[in-house]
Amino acid sequence: MRKKSQKIISLGVLFFVTVNVYGQTKDSVNVKTVDEVKITVGSRNKSRVATDTPVPVDVINIGSQSVLSPQTDLNQILNYAAPSFTSNSTTVADGTDHIDPAQLRGLGPDQVLVLLNGKRRHTSSLVNINGSPGRGSVGTDLNAIPAFAIERLEVLRDGASAQYGSDAIAGVINVIMKRSTNTFTSAIMAGGFNSKGSNDHSGGWDGGKYQLDLNYGTSIGKNGFINFTGSLMKREDTRRANANTSNIFNAYNAIEQRALDNGVNISSLFSNINNTPNSNQILDYIKQYSQNVSYFTTPQLAQIQNANTISAMQDALKFDVTNNELAYRGLTRNDFNMRVGQSKLTSGQLFVNSEFEITSGIRGYAFGGYSYRHGNAAGFYRSPNQNRTSTSIYPNGFLPEIASDVIDVSFSAGFKGKLGKINYDISNTFGKNSFDYTIENTANASMKYPSKTSFDAGGLGFSQNTINADFDTKVDWLKGFNIAFGGEARFENFKITNGEESSWALYDINGAIQTPATPANMKPTDFLGNSRPGGSQVFPGFRPENALSKGRSSVALYTDTELDITDKWLVSTALRYENYSDFGSTFNYKLATRYKITENLNFRAAHSTGFRAPSLQQMYFNSTSTQFVGGNPFEVGTFSNDSNAAKILGIPQLKQEESKSFSAGFTAKFPVAKLSVTLDGYYIRVNNRVVLTDQFSRPSGTYADGTPLRNLQVAFDAANATAATFFANSIDTQTKGIEGVISHKAQIGNVSLNSDLAVTVSKTNRVGDIHGSDILIKAGQINSYYSEASRVYLEEAIPRFKASLNNSLEFNKFSVLLRNVFFGKVTDPNVVDVNGDGIVQAQVINGQAVEIEHPVLGGKVITDFSIGYNFSKTFKLTIGANNIFDIYPSQNYGPVTARRATGVDGGGNVVYSATPSTIDLSNSNQFVYSRNVSQFGMNGRFLFARMNLNF
Repeated sequence: MRKKSQKIISLGVLFFVTVNVYGQTKDSVNVKTVDEVKITVGSRNKSRVATDTPVPVDVINIGSQSVLSPQTDLNQILNYAAPSFTSNSTTVADGTDHIDPAQLRGLGPDQVLVLLNGKRRHTSSLVNINGSPGRGSVGTDLNAIPAFAIERLEVLRDGASAQYGSDAIAGVINVIMKRSTNTFTSAIMAGGFNSKGSNDHSGGWDGGKYQLDLNYGTSIGKNGFINFTGSLMKREDTRRANANTSNIFNAYNAIEQRALDNGVNISSLFSNINNTPNSNQILDYIKQYSQNVSYFTTPQLAQIQNANTISAMQDALKFDVTNNELAYRGLTRNDFNMRVGQSKLTSGQLFVNSEFEITSGIRGYAFGGYSYRHGNAAGFYRSPNQNRTSTSIYPNGFLPEIASDVIDVSFSAGFKGKLGKINYDISNTFGKNSFDYTIENTANASMKYPSKTSFDAGGLGFSQNTINADFDTKVDWLKGFNIAFGGEARFENFKITNGEESSWALYDINGAIQTPATPANMKPTDFLGNSRPGGSQVFPGFRPENALSKGRSSVALYTDTELDITDKWLVSTALRYENYSDFGSTFNYKLATRYKITENLNFRAAHSTGFRAPSLQQMYFNSTSTQFVGGNPFEVGTFSNDSNAAKILGIPQLKQEESKSFSAGFTAKFPVAKLSVTLDGYYIRVNNRVVLTDQFSRPSGTYADGTPLRNLQVAFDAANATAATFFANSIDTQTKGIEGVISHKAQIGNVSLNSDLAVTVSKTNRVGDIHGSDILIKAGQINSYYSEASRVYLEEAIPRFKASLNNSLEFNKFSVLLRNVFFGKVTDPNVVDVNGDGIVQAQVINGQAVEIEHPVLGGKVITDFSIGYNFSKTFKLTIGANNIFDIYPSQNYGPVTARRATGVDGGGNVVYSATPSTIDLSNSNQFVYSRNVSQFGMNGRFLFARMNLNF
């Protein structure tokens, strides 16, 4: 019955269409409609409105979001309001748990430019290197801007590098801050997830969210203003795992606990179990306290009592005792679950926007803000039976936590006026983002007892200073000629700060850092003789060798024109030259046109070239560790693009991505029906796209001199490395898509109904060959440049079909929002036997067997519903829900037994293993839903109440 009612409501909303708040949603905040708003992005003609542009520009009224919508952060507002925009929170993905990657038109997070009040916004310092959409990219942290500070968003859905510079391949998002005065507004929101999946699927409430937003503006002088916004937010975590099904305790853990119950810490008596003066004492304690383990069988106890050497005792204590030991300790398997779901977050933000008169005819302005966020996310559970677990500190194992401190600062100031007929705007914009890691509830397993449990793991920082000089004027030629021109200088810096020594070091049993000369009996082990790893568990800190500070500068000149040839025909052109201190120059152009076929029917088209400069983060990020092979130190990890390893292995210096885009569409208005329609198609080709490669490895075995595999061995040895990943301009891609919006307004008496339908269909795929170095290609490692998993992340990890279907209704003092969003299917990059035929399907790619059978998460409809009531002019109460029907993504695959690909035979056919192996994508029941991809998250139904106050 519930499914039927959902379908009925969805069909009803399809009929009435949606309220995607494209600037047309009427609400308690008085904001002009899209037809009236003079846009500031996509056109430098200050009198141009959104419906009159030669390229699609969406105007999204954020004021309505602060009243009715369940979403409060900017990423999620856009995710539900603009189908071309995609952003989702990740889980168990290190730093990416705290900064959500966001994408426009299916391109990368770093291929959309973000402006604040028309000025370039700096990017995040975090580079996304983990398994999630946008892997290898560096995006702009939109959530660093409080939504309550925003009046509207202008989303330019077209390439605009010739107008605005690097990054604007997919488009531009311009965030316009509030300018209101003499009004105090506030919003107090409380909500949480009331879902069948809450609290590891036991139900109830979790993930509580509490937010306070304040805004106040006042006049300055005659025509000036200053507007302040403050925001405080606390977000609790959600948990969406099931009971851990893995082995947790072995027999040694059981005896160790009985000894601890009597004040004896056996694991503190040794660092290397094969090199300790306490061997007899340890054996005696084990024999003594094994008698206290009631569930040991007689043969098990006899083997323990007869073990007179450490080696014999190790053999006696390897068996699993999880279920019995859980009962003894009063624990359940749920106590060993990971924290899979939404991370914890606390934030405080203060933003200011101002404009004022300096002298007659010259106006000054200043805006910016400060954002601080403290996040806490967890990694994989470290069970007591693992060598990475210091049971002397954590007898029940531990769940390590990544605590982040993200500070974002921005400030822009300038002055503008008019010299004769020329308008000018001179400004300076500074922005800085830092991301510092503290690893908590963890241990460095190689440290002597007692060890630290919290580590400063270092951090990342990025700063950007941009100087702009912009000019524009109108010439009385034909029906009007607008000319804009100007220049820009930008200075950027990226730095990595190393963590404290104990966060990254691998120690010997005396507390000295291990070297190639460290003998095996001086390396820490667990009781069973397994070597202990170094560094803080879950996230080893950045080493001094990783620390750096790198900068660059760029200068640009541009011209941007619009000519109304007739009352019906508009032609726009833009040219931009830009020079970077590290990779050289680039020149781009744009041509666009709009023709009014009738007063209510416009045709528009555009063609442009574009570019994206490789970010400093992509050029210089590095995170490596040392491993000893045959007594020699070798580096493993991600190497910077300018490293010796990159040069030796033939990885060239990163250069700019270059794009060509084409778009065409129409806009139509039907005044009698109060209906408007827009439809646009686009094609974007991106060459030399920067990707984060998979791991290249030194070949094992012995090969003749001069052979490709031997040459690669020699190269790895010269680079002092055994395994390496890099950022490289590895592929060319093409993206095709169609976007459509239908809007309708109805007014019957005192009842108003605004409805919109917005749909996007897109597809991205690689074209041409992979760009790789000869030495790696000849050695058969070309697939590591752009692996099958990387292909899925790029092409299929975000919805290629998305539709937003909503209505907003206002009646007397009531306001109602009903919104359905359909998120299309996505593909998980992991492989498993999906069709149940007993094998994981593979195909031959570049001469190698590559498994290609991936889980597909089906499309789902998410319904939001909220209702508000104006008790007075100053007080409004809203209650509602996101995902009111408690919809979850398709479930992950648990243990599946299947045959795997092992190679390619002489005939070029895939060879499969004779015996099957087990694949468990759920990781022992922890990832009930995919952690790598998700259209709309995995948290279920969110209920909220919000009070809006206006004075």
